[in-house]
Amino acid sequence: MQNKGAILTFAILLAAVCVYQLTFTWKAKQVEKAAVEYAQGDPDQEYFYLDSISGEVVYNFLGLKKFTYKDVKELEMNLGLDLKGGMNVTLEVEMEDLIRAMSNYSNDSTFNAAIARAKELQENSQTDFVDLFGQAFEEIDPNAKLASIFNTLELRDRINFNSTNAEVLDVIHEETSAAIDNAFNILRTRIDRFGVAQPNIQRLQTKERILVELPGVSDQNRVRNLLQGTATLEFWETYDNQEAYPYLLQANEKIKEMGLGDETDADEVSDEAAVATEADTTSAEESSLLSELEAGAESDTTAALDNLADFKKEYPLFALLNPSTDQAGQLLQGPWVGMAQARDTAKINEYLQMQQIRNIFPRNMFFRWAANSVDEAGNFYRLAALKVTTRDGRAPLTGEVITDARQDYDQMGSNPEVAMSMNAEGSKTWQRMTKENIGKSIAIVLDDYVRSAPNVINEISGGRSSITGLESIDEAKDLANILKSGKMPAPARIIQEEIVGPSLGQEAINSGFFSFMIAFILVLAYMLFFYSKNAGLVANIALIANMFFIIGILASLGAVLTLPGIAGIVLTIGMSVDANVLIYERVQEEIRSGKGIKLAISDGYKNAYSAIIDGQVTTLLTGIVLYLFGSGPIKGFATTLIIGILTSLFSAIFITRLIFEWRLGRNKKILFTSTLTDNWLRSTAIKFLEKRRTFYIISGALIVLSVGSLAVRGLNYGIDFKGGRTYVVRFEQDVQVADVQQALADVYGEAPEVKVYGENNQVRITTEYKIEDNSENIDNEVEEMLMVGLQNGGFIDKNVTLEQFTDEYQMSSQKVGPTISDDIRKESAIAIGFSLIIIFIYILIRFNNWQYGLGAVAALAHDSLIVLGIFSLAYGVLPFSLEIDQAFIAAILTVLGYSINDTVVVFDRIREYLHLHPKRQREENTDSALNSTLRRTFSTSLSTFVVLLAIFLFGGETIRGFTFALLVGVVVGTYSSIFIATPIAFDTQKRIAKVAAKRKK
Repeated sequence: MQNKGAILTFAILLAAVCVYQLTFTWKAKQVEKAAVEYAQGDPDQEYFYLDSISGEVVYNFLGLKKFTYKDVKELEMNLGLDLKGGMNVTLEVEMEDLIRAMSNYSNDSTFNAAIARAKELQENSQTDFVDLFGQAFEEIDPNAKLASIFNTLELRDRINFNSTNAEVLDVIHEETSAAIDNAFNILRTRIDRFGVAQPNIQRLQTKERILVELPGVSDQNRVRNLLQGTATLEFWETYDNQEAYPYLLQANEKIKEMGLGDETDADEVSDEAAVATEADTTSAEESSLLSELEAGAESDTTAALDNLADFKKEYPLFALLNPSTDQAGQLLQGPWVGMAQARDTAKINEYLQMQQIRNIFPRNMFFRWAANSVDEAGNFYRLAALKVTTRDGRAPLTGEVITDARQDYDQMGSNPEVAMSMNAEGSKTWQRMTKENIGKSIAIVLDDYVRSAPNVINEISGGRSSITGLESIDEAKDLANILKSGKMPAPARIIQEEIVGPSLGQEAINSGFFSFMIAFILVLAYMLFFYSKNAGLVANIALIANMFFIIGILASLGAVLTLPGIAGIVLTIGMSVDANVLIYERVQEEIRSGKGIKLAISDGYKNAYSAIIDGQVTTLLTGIVLYLFGSGPIKGFATTLIIGILTSLFSAIFITRLIFEWRLGRNKKILFTSTLTDNWLRSTAIKFLEKRRTFYIISGALIVLSVGSLAVRGLNYGIDFKGGRTYVVRFEQDVQVADVQQALADVYGEAPEVKVYGENNQVRITTEYKIEDNSENIDNEVEEMLMVGLQNGGFIDKNVTLEQFTDEYQMSSQKVGPTISDDIRKESAIAIGFSLIIIFIYILIRFNNWQYGLGAVAALAHDSLIVLGIFSLAYGVLPFSLEIDQAFIAAILTVLGYSINDTVVVFDRIREYLHLHPKRQREENTDSALNSTLRRTFSTSLSTFVVLLAIFLFGGETIRGFTFALLVGVVVGTYSSIFIATPIAFDTQKRIAKVAAKRKK
C-alpha cells in the first residue's frame, strides 16, 4: 500500500481535530449541568446562572488558549430545532410597501396596476419583485415613464424627467437592496438583544427573504412582535457625563440606604462572577474608579475598601456601572455616563426605573444603552444620558424626515463618514438642535438603543450634514442604512414558521438516539456474523471511526444536527457497509482464484475501487442536489449524507487497509467469511434475462396501479406544498378526532384536518384559515382561536391562558405561506429533474454508453412512480402521516441515490465481464455479472433495510413517513437495479446491434 504514512498521518490529524472540536460540546454540557443543579428546576435561575458566566473562562485548552462559556457555546455541536425546541422563521420584506413609499404613495393608475400585476406574477415566479414590477409596468403601458412617478423630492438628485425606465429601475434596485440590508441589520440587533443562545440569522437566496432560527425560545408572541415590529429611529439631545454624574452619585447613596446593595443575586453567583471579572481588570482602572468615588462621596466613605465585596455594599450602583473616567479619575466628556457588563444591564435598569431613584434625576433625563458592545466578545456596553426637550416627551426629530443617507469619506478621503439629508421640516428642527448643542452630542437611537452619538461641531442649516468619528467603513454603511430606514418603511412579514416545544424536542433526541444505537448495534452484529470475527471486526472498527469522523466534522463545520440529519447518519451506516462488502467480496474472489492472502487483499481492493467510486459518487451527487435546493432540516440531512459518504469512503478503503497491512506484517491470520455464510449465494446461476418480460409485466402493472391512484386519489400534500398552518397538540386524556374537528370548525368557520399523531392523546391539526392574511398579529389570532375552540370543546381548561397553552399543550407548530409553498414546489421539481439529468450524464461519461444511462434513468423513474403510488394508495389507511412535503422529496432523492448506487455496481460488473470474456454472448455475461453481485446486493440491502427499520420503529412520529418512503425505496430500488435497469440496457443494446447489423447487409 503506497503512501501509508501520509494516510496514517491524515487519519490521526482528522481524529485530533474531531476530538478538539467535540470537547467544546462536552464542556458546554458540563457547565449547563451545573446550571441545572444550581437552578433546582427554576428556568429563570438557570438562565441567570448561564448569563452571569457567559464572559468567564470555563475551558483552558492545554494551557494554550482560554475559552469563555460564550465561546464554548458557539463552538459546540449545534442541535436543530426539532431536537432542541425553538422557533424557525422565514421573513419576507414587503417590497410592495417599499416601492409605494419611494413613489410617495402615488395614485397613478398605471403604477398601481403594475404593482397589482407584479404581485400576481410573483406567485408563480422566483424573479425579483422589482423586475416583475418593471415588466408589468411596460406591459400595461409601454409609453408610460417611471420617472414621472419616482421624481420625488427625496430622489430628485438621482432621477429626473429624462431618466429612462431602466435607469429608474436601477435606482429602485439600489434603494430596496439598502432597505433589505437595513431590515437584516435591525433584525440581527434585536435578536442579539433577545438573549437567545446560538441564534442564526441569514439572508436567503431570494433577495427579500431572511431566515431566523432561535433555539430554545418559548415566548412565541414576543418573538413574532419582535421580528415584525416596525423600526423606530429617533434623534435625542443628551446630557453631558459631568452633568449626570452627581445625580448618579445620589442614586447610589439612595440604593445603599434602601439596602439593595446587600442583596446576593442568585446565591452569590453574581458576586463570584463580579469578583472574577474585577480580577481581570487592570489595577489602573480600579484605582481610577475608586479615586473618582472618593473625590465625590461623603468624607466618612473615603477610607480604602478592604475588598470588592465591601465595595459592592458601599457602592451598589457603581459596582455594576463603572463611571466614565480617564486613568487619572477625571470624568470624561460626552453622553456616556458609564459602562457595565452585559449581565448587569438588567439590574441597572431595575435600579434606575425605581420610583425612589427616578425622583432623584431631572424629569427630562433618561438613559439608553448602546446597541454595540465596547469589546469584540460582547461583554461590555455603555450607558448614555439623554434629554427630553419636547412638551409631549417625544423625540424632537424622527427618521421620517431623512430623505437620503449614504456612506462617504471626509475631505481627506481617508476617514469614513455618513452624509445625510433631510426634508424641509426636518432641516429646520435639525438646524435648531445643532445650534443649541454645539460642543455636545446628539444621540441616534434605533429601537431604544443608541447606535451613534456624534458630537456637534457647528450649526447645520439646509438639512445636509455629515456624521464623522466612525471607526470603520462597515460602521458607516450600517449607520447609513439605519438612517435611511426612517425614510422608507420596510416591514417584514412571517411567511414561514416552525415552532417545536422543548418537551417534543427532548422526545426527539431520545427516540433519535435510541434508534441510532439499535441500528448501529444491528449493523455491527451483522458484519461480525457474515464476515467472521476477523474481517467483520475490521469493518466494524472502520464503521465506528466513520461515525466519530461524521460527528466531529459536523461540529467543526458548525453544521446543525437535525432529526432528518440523524436519519442521514444512520442511513450512512447502512450505505457505508456497501464499500466494505464490495471489497470483501472481491478479496474472496481473488482467494478462490488461487492467490495468496497478501496479493488477494491488494488485488481485491484494486478491483473494487471502480464500483465503490461509481456507486458513492452518484449518491454524493444526489446529496449535493439536496443541499443546493433544500432548506432547513433537508439541508441538514443532505449535509450529514455528503459528509457520511466521504468519511465512509476514507474509513472503508484506507482505515481497513491499514489494519490489514498491520496484521499481514505480523503474520496474523485473516478470514473474510464465516462458516455459516461462506457458500451463501455463492454459485447461483439464475437466468435473469430470460425472465425479464415477466418482470416488465409486474413493473408495468405496478406503474399502472400507481398512475391510476395518482389520477383518482391524488396525493396527501402537506402544508409545504399547499400552504397553511399545522399544530401538534397534546391533551391530558385521549380524544376523538371528529370531536376536535367539530370544536375547531365552530371557531374557524370550516373544519380543519385533524389526525392522531402518535398516541391517542396527541393530534395534528392543519388549517388554511386566513393563510393569505399578512397582518402583523394574524398568527397570534389564529393560535388564540385554536385555544378557544379546544376550550369550548372541553379538551382543555377554560382558565388556561394563551401562554400556558403554547407552553403546556402545543408541542409544535408550523406555518407556510402560499408564496413560499409555490417556491418549494418549484424547487422540489427542479431538484428531482436535475438529479436525473446529472445521474444520466455521469453514467454516460463513466460507461461511455448511453444505453446504460437510459436503463438507469428508466429504473429511477420506475422507483419514483411506485413510491408515489404507494403513498397515494396508503395515505389515510396506514396509522402514520404519509404527507408529501420537503422531507418526502429528500426521501425520493435519497431513494434515487441508493437505487443508482445498486445499479452502477451491477453495470460495473457487466462492463468487467464483457472485457474479460469478449467471446461470450452478451446475455451470458450479463447473467453472470448479476449472479456475481447477488451476495453484495443481499448484504447491502439487508443491512440498510434493517437500519431504516430501526429508525421507522423507534425514531419517533415526526420522521416515520420519511423513513417509510426510504424503506419502500430500498426494496424497490434493489428490485429495479436487477430486474429493470439491466434488462432495459440489454434490450436497447441488442436492438441497436440488430439495426447496425441490418445496415451492414
